Amino acid sequence: MRLLYFAWLRQKTGIGEEEIAPPPEVATVGALLDWLERRGPGFADALADRAAIRVAVNQDYARESDPVKPGDEVALFPPVTGG
Repeated sequence: MRLLYFAWLRQKTGIGEEEIAPPPEVATVGALLDWLERRGPGFADALADRAAIRVAVNQDYARESDPVKPGDEVALFPPVTGG
């Protein structure tokens, strides 16, 4: 699974992108965020306010209940505003 971190999520985690292999029980976006949050203080800080995070799986917006699987590309980013 390829993870992409944008904006302040990149700053707080210290990572722009990475390849990960979460355990098999990580089967949804919410479970993935829970698992990531336990990886260290930077991740816990970055993921503390879930309302301020948007997730895309394979370039489609995703909810915490949506599935994730090996080989997916998951992007984490703050809400985007437009004018």
